[in-house]
Amino acid sequence: MLEYSEIREKKIIIYENEPCEVMENHVARTQQRKPQNQVKLKSLLSGRTWNTVFHASDKADEAEISKKEVKFLYENKGEYWFCDPTDPKNRFKIEEKIIGTTGKYLKSNEIATSMVWDNDGEEQIIKVILPIKMEFTIKDCPPSIKGSTASGGGKLATLENGIKLQVPFFIDTGDKVIVNTETGEYVERVGK
Repeated sequence: MLEYSEIREKKIIIYENEPCEVMENHVARTQQRKPQNQVKLKSLLSGRTWNTVFHASDKADEAEISKKEVKFLYENKGEYWFCDPTDPKNRFKIEEKIIGTTGKYLKSNEIATSMVWDNDGEEQIIKVILPIKMEFTIKDCPPSIKGSTASGGGKLATLENGIKLQVPFFIDTGDKVIVNTETGEYVERVGK
């Protein structure tokens, strides 16, 4: 059980019988009132978000979560197929609503971490977490124009998975770059 003040960002609690991730929280104390924790929750089953308030007398159950490695195979019509890295025959699908925005950075045969919720003896995958930094190949990038580096900034490049992002002017088509999967920003070029 978590006290009202222990309900913080990144914690996973059971709220209305669903595992929910705390997206934001703020403990506020107004005049002549008891402190309260204003929380923004995201359901890891349905994906919906809502705001709620926990008062000093409230408690919340922390969800029993375990982590398990999974290997991404392919995506087809909103179905994301994975397998156990140690047993490729053990295949299973994870719904698109659970994958969320993580899906755009998934690569075939890439190992990811899944969060598994023990729902009264039944294991259920509720979230897939990718490494924070991943390597991608630049599929399409406009050529650099001599002298344009003085103004700073960058240019828009397309990655192998179709995502567009800002990269420095020295990046060319075919270069391998590291991308932060949480922010979607360019980090560095992999050595030439």
